[in-house]
Amino acid sequence: MTVFILVAGAFTGPYVWRDTAARLVAEGAEVHTVALTGLGGRPAEPGEAVDLETHIADVLAVIDSVVVESGGDIVLVGHDYGIHPALGAADRRARSVARIVHLDSGMPRDGVPALAAVPDQRLREELTEGGGVQEGQAGELPPPARDAWPRWGSTAGLSEAQLDGLTALAAPQPLGTLLQPLRLTGAVAAVPVTGVLCTGNGPGIELVQLMVDLGEPAIQALADPRVTFFELPTGHWPMLSCPAELAEALTDAAAGRGHRLKPADAAEPPPHLRPFLLDVPERPRERTGNTDLYLPEGPGPHPAVVFVHGGPVPAGARPTPRDWPTFTGYARYVAGHGAVAATVDHRLHAFTDYGRAAEDVAAAVERVRADPRVDADRIALWFFSGGGPLTADWLAAPPAWLRCLAANYPILAPLPSWGVAEARFHPVRAVARAGKLPIVLVRAGREMAEIAATVEEFLTAARRCGADVEVVDVPEGRHGFETLGPTEEARDAVRRAVGAVLTRLTT
Repeated sequence: MTVFILVAGAFTGPYVWRDTAARLVAEGAEVHTVALTGLGGRPAEPGEAVDLETHIADVLAVIDSVVVESGGDIVLVGHDYGIHPALGAADRRARSVARIVHLDSGMPRDGVPALAAVPDQRLREELTEGGGVQEGQAGELPPPARDAWPRWGSTAGLSEAQLDGLTALAAPQPLGTLLQPLRLTGAVAAVPVTGVLCTGNGPGIELVQLMVDLGEPAIQALADPRVTFFELPTGHWPMLSCPAELAEALTDAAAGRGHRLKPADAAEPPPHLRPFLLDVPERPRERTGNTDLYLPEGPGPHPAVVFVHGGPVPAGARPTPRDWPTFTGYARYVAGHGAVAATVDHRLHAFTDYGRAAEDVAAAVERVRADPRVDADRIALWFFSGGGPLTADWLAAPPAWLRCLAANYPILAPLPSWGVAEARFHPVRAVARAGKLPIVLVRAGREMAEIAATVEEFLTAARRCGADVEVVDVPEGRHGFETLGPTEEARDAVRRAVGAVLTRLTT
């Protein structure tokens, strides 16, 4: 018999599992929900410091009772914060746990507190900076108000009644549970893992595969054959929004089913390093700092197109993005058509890095404009993928010299799981202030659902305010279509997009 042990996330308790647990039981499984101290379990004693170790002990008690009473195959499920005590307990009972399920949760590491995984960046800063709370400090974090739950994850899929219930039953989170670092011996690494990704809240399987392809060591471990994945098209609380679908995914996970990621193949380049889809000749290139210039024929001054890569890209990724075939290919193509092209490396290494990435891009743009071979009054900026949020600054206050802003398969609103609290990097909101700035948007017809939703939201906002947007559709195109196998449709899309941008630079 499969035995599921379910550990709820921040502010919540066993009650959130009611419908999912009932489905699992109906399918013949045994189900235990962990009542964490102060969160549906026993109340804390006066003066007791409830911390992560307290909650790990709560999970261990359930594991040990199951081992004694039933001896079934234990599948330990941790949602949100709940993955931290679940992993801590599994590390100490690795031989008793058959599989760990990360339910819309992060990848906790040894020595890192749960606070690091809290999606609300502003809250993290409040708790750690300027004399904020420290590990070992007593106290509680009040539960979210009804309209504040999105700070902790997308509420997509929740009915008004469910949101009311979530709010009414929420309990304060003991601060020690967020601040005490997780301690792992490494034994838990031997336990098979499943990730259930809620695409209404964060990345889906395809985007995780792209992150594996980029070579981040921590992400590479997700391509282990013992790791499987499922997607649910909902927000951060699937046990409430789609309990039947969640129960089905958990049952399949227990059986070892699910999608497996493809590991990096040393004999085959990953998609982002495959050849550009157009055969473009070499052009003269000059490198200064984080910026490469590709030069057209003639002395100039020429209009210029600055290409801005997406991300996050691991800090140690080599080659860096300005040497990836997509960007060198676009740059050579543009230079061959009479404009200076610039490719830029910036420091978007995590979702919290948009501020410093914006600084890098702004500095590179000024460096390009200062070059005597560049017409400083005719500049286009072209953003890709996760670089989409960086468009917000330029949309909100477009300078007179910015003649066009382009974006390929962009993310145009921060995903809820990113923890990007600043309204600054939200193009959907910024487009209302774009005025007459021409925008060229290259839309992939087979885009990931979580990204496509932000594009449609942006286009709706653009229509509402009358923004000048030209959409170049690639109906069969996927995210990063330029290096995913050349097709005539994709080649035509590149030509049309470049033509649209250059037309706006020269008129």
